[in-house]
Amino acid sequence: MTDNSLAVFENYKIRRHYDEQTETWYFSVVDIMAVLLQQSDYQTARKYWNKLKERLKKEGSESVTNCHQLKMEAGDGKKYLTDAADPKTLLRLIQSVPSPKAEPIKLWLAKVGYERLQNMRDHMNEAELIFTALAELSTRQIAESVDATGMVENADAGKKGGKIAKKARLELESKTGKSVITSENYLPPAKKQR
Repeated sequence: MTDNSLAVFENYKIRRHYDEQTETWYFSVVDIMAVLLQQSDYQTARKYWNKLKERLKKEGSESVTNCHQLKMEAGDGKKYLTDAADPKTLLRLIQSVPSPKAEPIKLWLAKVGYERLQNMRDHMNEAELIFTALAELSTRQIAESVDATGMVENADAGKKGGKIAKKARLELESKTGKSVITSENYLPPAKKQR
């Protein structure tokens, strides 16, 4: 199942698509370009993206290759194939655009995964919540200690924070003989809304 929705960054609407199968958000590249350019005119942002795409292709950048064509709703209410990319690919694209909005949009993209996690918290038991909080705290402190300035560093901090929480969880499970993760609160796959 997939989910199409809008997100808002400052006053800009950003179309996004959540793929349940891969648990990945994909964002409209043109909408991200509009933020970077601080441009409310869709056509101007689209033209900029087309030029940037050409330049990156000539340079041999894989970022353009990693974009997907997904159907997203346009201003006229119809769905059209739109270049979309996951946060990792977008970070590379953002680096190609000189913009004062580059760092704020990177931080915003980093929060997307956290937002998805917030919707799942209601279905976690106490131990799952504690270990999730430990992973988040560890990640933040690691990122701060190395003065991370971008998502690549934050991704590395996230892996390290996750390992700390996993080690603690495994230690508790070995002492109690019980698994922290249970199927009690398992959410069945969401049904498609009509």
